[in-house]
Amino acid sequence: MDTADTPTTSTADPRQKPVPSRRAGGAAKLSGAVVTAAPTVAFLGADAAVSLDAGLIAAGATASAAFAWRLLRKEKLRQALVGLLVVGVCAGAAAFTGEARGFFLLPALIPFVVVAVCLGSILIGRPLTGVILNRVSGGHANWREVPRLRRVYRNSTWVCVAVNVVNATLQVTYYRDDEPLVLGIVHIATGPVFAVIVAATIAFARRAVPARGPEA
Repeated sequence: MDTADTPTTSTADPRQKPVPSRRAGGAAKLSGAVVTAAPTVAFLGADAAVSLDAGLIAAGATASAAFAWRLLRKEKLRQALVGLLVVGVCAGAAAFTGEARGFFLLPALIPFVVVAVCLGSILIGRPLTGVILNRVSGGHANWREVPRLRRVYRNSTWVCVAVNVVNATLQVTYYRDDEPLVLGIVHIATGPVFAVIVAATIAFARRAVPARGPEA
């Protein structure tokens, strides 16, 4: 039988959505990190080259451009607004203090809040990373009753405590020494560090999720 003229049937489901490649996902994360860091870089560059006022203008313009970029990419409006608001508050603090280091006053205070929240969540038996990431990790609703899963979230929350203690120490030290460039570097590095913690937490949590039977 000649199969040359035999029509072939496609087994692809037309309703199935294309799965983005890992490379595309990595590029999106990288571009997001660059956009997040751009206002800080613009502020530091313009402040060092011209003046504090120029730095504030550069930060505001870059933050507005980043906001528009996020909207064009159809990111959640709340996330885009938060990014714009954070830069606005930082710029306001710098304008109020009249110092470039004032731009990093809010980032210098945030680690203290995060440490307090993390420690409190551990004390009450609801580790913060579990509260935030359990659904993304595919964990059970009663994850606090699953020892392996609870241990993953507790350990990763302790990691967050340690990282924020280091972050707070660095920021307070260099804020006191009036080193805005170093403060900017620490501020920019915070995002990738916590992205790694989130990714590692999700990976370990998925391995710790008990296998579910066919009836599930």
